[in-house]
Amino acid sequence: MNMTVSALIADHPAEAPAIGAPGRKWLTYGGLRDLSARVKQALNAAGIGRGDRVAIVLANGPEMATAFVTIAQVATTAPLNPAYQLEEYAFYLKDLRAKALVVAADYDGPALAAAKQNGVAVLRLSCKASDPAGAFSLAAEAPAGTADSAAPGENDVALILHTSGTTSRPKIVPLLHANVFASANNIKASLALTPADRCLNVMPLFHIHGLIAAVLASLSAGGQIWCAPGFNALRFFAQLEDARPTWFTAVPTMHQAILARAGRNRDVIERVGLRFLRSSSASLPAPVMGALVETFDAPVIEAYGMTEAAHQMCSNPLPRGKQKPGAVGVAAGPEVCTASETANTLLPAGDIGEVVISGPNVTPGYEGNLKANIDNFFDIDGKRWFRTGDQGAFDKDGYLQLTGRLKEIINRGGEKISPLEVDAVLLAHPEIMQVVCFAVPHPKLGEDIAAAAVLAEGSTLREKDIRAFAAKRLAGFKVPHSVVILDEIPKGATGKIQRIGMAEKLGLAST
Repeated sequence: MNMTVSALIADHPAEAPAIGAPGRKWLTYGGLRDLSARVKQALNAAGIGRGDRVAIVLANGPEMATAFVTIAQVATTAPLNPAYQLEEYAFYLKDLRAKALVVAADYDGPALAAAKQNGVAVLRLSCKASDPAGAFSLAAEAPAGTADSAAPGENDVALILHTSGTTSRPKIVPLLHANVFASANNIKASLALTPADRCLNVMPLFHIHGLIAAVLASLSAGGQIWCAPGFNALRFFAQLEDARPTWFTAVPTMHQAILARAGRNRDVIERVGLRFLRSSSASLPAPVMGALVETFDAPVIEAYGMTEAAHQMCSNPLPRGKQKPGAVGVAAGPEVCTASETANTLLPAGDIGEVVISGPNVTPGYEGNLKANIDNFFDIDGKRWFRTGDQGAFDKDGYLQLTGRLKEIINRGGEKISPLEVDAVLLAHPEIMQVVCFAVPHPKLGEDIAAAAVLAEGSTLREKDIRAFAAKRLAGFKVPHSVVILDEIPKGATGKIQRIGMAEKLGLAST
């Protein structure tokens, strides 16, 4: 069996619609396959082929979806957040060892300077509003050398993403074709997706959630993806009526924003008649799940995923199964267990421990990070298990309840932030002597990032100055929401700065 991205789109009827967008004709599966062939020709001619790494910096929309799907059939894709600043692009392009960067024809942002710094070839993506959604052409600014024109196999890397760890250096997660193929099919099975289903995608397509759950799972089923230009609560219900989807997937903060405007859009909700709603990337508060079910008169399927699992690990089942508010569902693809946090042993069902997973959707390991692989993977009887860093337990029905995160990563509405990465940026300021970033509660996002800083003697820096410094060097979601300036940062009994509990120590723990 050919377990590649190409195989996901190979057998659907040529005339069946695949990719849609506001005001655009549908791109059919035949059109998507033809586009894939043209992209292969363009990339190979530019010296890009199997094993080469192609960073993609595009706005959300149909071209981002099709660029990912088509380039993955030729080379290795590395989607990057369009909100990154120059320093971030320079780091990621170097860390990825990117050979090429794909940007829009009219793009003139910081990724170009970063590409020049790193000797990365630039390819310009052009599209016309009169073309079907997602159709595009590629033009290289200069050849990038020679290419391996062989088609990638299931053990080649299809997608590379960075995930924040508990160190300042984000970890590289390579996902094989076999990993993303398995995950797309796991989600298709969990949601019983068919060619009759249409997904309204509002998720960012540089993130595992949108790439796999919305795009690849839909393509695996022969369904359709209607690509919105990002999430906008003010436009959501107009998009819902325009797209007429059977489902959409979002993070909890998006669902809360949608609920806030649902009352005045009840007629749209009734006319569209969603089959279900899906939530993932952060815990969905039980009252929000209840309000969504009541508002949309449809089941809400909460799922649990992470980058290292090519997204989905657990999912609440569709009816006639039970959706349990507060639970992230039952195992939905990989094997999911709890393990000792200090030993490589699995625990009996019902025992609280670290959530671990094993299965064909799980990355073979972090790239170039032996310590992270030793810390996060272990083998039992020839089976490889990955430690998620989350703590939880299964109830008597096999539903996983998460009880907390073991790591210090900040989960800002589904966006993961490494506090040490932000520490390093702030410490580059000559007037900041010490800094510690940490999580603070947020009523809608769940968590946000704050910082405590000790300044050089005589410094007149203010909170807004520090935030402005960070904003020039970090994506907006990583900029500390608040900065407390102190004479001394509180330390624990051993003299170490403890991030966990810092919000309480500084009186920032109330929502």
